[in-house]
Amino acid sequence: MDTAGWTEVDRYFADRLRPRDHALTEAVAAGSELPQIQVSDLLGGLLGVLARTVSARRILEVGTLFGFSAIHLARALPLDGRLISLEYSPEHARIARENIERAGLQDLVEVRVGAALDTLPGVAADIDAPFDLVFIDADKQNNPGYLDWALRLTRPGGLIIVDNVVRGGAVADPDSDRPDVQGTRTMVDDVATAVAEQRLDATALQTVGSKGYDGILLAYVR
Repeated sequence: MDTAGWTEVDRYFADRLRPRDHALTEAVAAGSELPQIQVSDLLGGLLGVLARTVSARRILEVGTLFGFSAIHLARALPLDGRLISLEYSPEHARIARENIERAGLQDLVEVRVGAALDTLPGVAADIDAPFDLVFIDADKQNNPGYLDWALRLTRPGGLIIVDNVVRGGAVADPDSDRPDVQGTRTMVDDVATAVAEQRLDATALQTVGSKGYDGILLAYVR
């Protein structure tokens, strides 16, 4: 089966399990001129389910784009919950804020602008309790740094999720000179070390669908 078949299967499940609502449809339309690298409908649904599973009250997202995944995550929060999303591009952040407000989630979500490795120290200084869930979906070459911060900022019993870890299978190539692949491989090695030290319990899932061939890494903080 090729990408067309994977997309058809995605559509089958999304139509039945994750029907698009007005806010999400408008968010996609508003972000149509931006890179179309947002999570799929089904992965967005998975993020929401996982956030509810860990009873998340505080969520950190690294990589906002136009707010599609932030909407899914924020909808899983209680009324007094908080999601901090970090976005490098001021224009992307502007569109994301508009989409988040359109979804009625502006009181739950804060979008901070700047390089995430520069803004994360401020996040650490501002929060009064660790995060319950961290979702990493930004520039892959900096994944090791993002993981390091996630390990510092996530509570025991919390969940760290890293998107796009398979890179079309390239992650298995130790000779790849692509910065995104090397950053992901280093991050996976760091997770493996944390697993060996019994700080994390982790797994990875290969995925196929409307976004092609990729995968996610999930790590439970012990």
